[in-house]
Amino acid sequence: MFSAGLKLVFIFMLIGLYSCQGKNKKSSQTIYYNIGGEPTTLSPLSSVDGYSASLHSYIFEGLLDRDVDTFEWKQGLATEWKISKNKRVFDFKLREGVKWHDGTEFTAEDVKFSYDVIFTEDYKAVQLRSFYEAIKEVQVIDKYNVRFIVKDDYFQNFEVCAGIQVLPKHFYGKAENKKDFGKKLIGTGAYIFTKYDKGQKIILVKNPNWWGNKVESEKGAWTVPKIVLRFSQEENVSLELLKKGDIDFLGLRPDGYVKKTIGKIWEEKIIKVKTENKTPKGFSFIGFNLKHPILKDLQVRKALSMLFNRPLMEDKFEYNLSEPATGPIYVQSDYANPNIKPVPYDPQGALKILSSAGWIDSDKNGTLDKVINGKKVDLSFTILEPTQEMMKYLTVFKEDASKAGVEINIKNVEWNSFIKLLDERNFDAVRLAWGGGGVEWDPKQVWHTSSISGAGSNFVSYSNKEVDQLIDQSRKIYEKENRIPILRRIHEIVSNDYPYIFFFNMKYSLYAHTKRVEKPKDTFQYGIGQQYWKLK
Repeated sequence: MFSAGLKLVFIFMLIGLYSCQGKNKKSSQTIYYNIGGEPTTLSPLSSVDGYSASLHSYIFEGLLDRDVDTFEWKQGLATEWKISKNKRVFDFKLREGVKWHDGTEFTAEDVKFSYDVIFTEDYKAVQLRSFYEAIKEVQVIDKYNVRFIVKDDYFQNFEVCAGIQVLPKHFYGKAENKKDFGKKLIGTGAYIFTKYDKGQKIILVKNPNWWGNKVESEKGAWTVPKIVLRFSQEENVSLELLKKGDIDFLGLRPDGYVKKTIGKIWEEKIIKVKTENKTPKGFSFIGFNLKHPILKDLQVRKALSMLFNRPLMEDKFEYNLSEPATGPIYVQSDYANPNIKPVPYDPQGALKILSSAGWIDSDKNGTLDKVINGKKVDLSFTILEPTQEMMKYLTVFKEDASKAGVEINIKNVEWNSFIKLLDERNFDAVRLAWGGGGVEWDPKQVWHTSSISGAGSNFVSYSNKEVDQLIDQSRKIYEKENRIPILRRIHEIVSNDYPYIFFFNMKYSLYAHTKRVEKPKDTFQYGIGQQYWKLK
């Protein structure tokens, strides 16, 4: 089930899933995946993290899917589709005989319900609304035919409609079941949600009635009878499990690939892979709360970006397997502005900027200060960090900033607490990462002023009128070549506003697996293609 959805989710820089096995004799019936962390919620509408998205990809489906090698549309819950000449009406003929996991038949009513709940307050789907706001209505033509009518031009309207995550109206539409929306999952997908041991694991079993079992286009996909999803964020721990044979698959970071996968066992029992594909690569970042009394100053943010030692980190942590990010878009994307370069590491230049902005060490205690609103304030702030894996980057940053008179505190925060603070906008700065998103870039969810409110993804409260206007303009343009200059301008403006300190983009997909895993090839064009993996 190669996701056709557009939801942009948080992920850490560890890209890929882990696979974990117990110490008992390996079974070809069960595979254990570590999804990197525990989902903050099971709800497919209110979740914002990659852990939840990993779970949902096994259970829920869209009307159409993307071919993992060609990126062309292929059948999903719909078997036929038609686009009107004005690109304002989309008709889908639904697959007949599809059953929800509880045995109820899937119909057009479910598709309409799945759109309607996004704009129903009870379901808290704020972060999804920017994608679906161009849709005027969803009409049920008959039991197996549904029509989407859009009110505004938006170049991804068809993508949004075709990829909508379909939910069962008969269950989630009942008032008494709303409380279970984030506890019980019922989909049409290849795997059935059977058990959730909080803090431990989620168990999925193969859906014997999945429509894909009998369709040629899904031949060889999702054949493992049972999947257990576990939650662990630390690469070092996972590497040890892999070496012991308790893990079958592990996504690697550059330092793990180069420094931690050496020795006889990596030649005899484990295969490590460096491969390239066309999937957009994400980036890690430090995001500044732009309402913070110190960090709302662009000159301060620019100086802090110049104190971030990318060359040293590239050498010590990335091993030339990544490239410095230049802004909010993958550097190899057609929409990336080639004239924007990474912010240089320049401590002296940073000090000059801070000095011109009024920051001096008035009491000679080693920390710069400034009078703000009649009160002397030290140039000091705290970065929230949800993992141990990225602490080394922040430690280098902290030490370099200290030499320039900037006091940085680093606070490690448990993931669920971290998300709560993020939603409440209760932070100075945060270290997070965005996934690569879709092949086509729409910055609205993260960079538009309208995405600040509620628990929207613009949690740093970035607001720029020109960026808002350009985003609104770009969304109405269907021709890619005409969107490119507008989106490149957005790249330029956002980068020059320094709302984030942008880290690195991965150049490759790096992972390791035991020889127990069978795969058709190292990667497909638009993904590793784990749905086609098997166990010997």
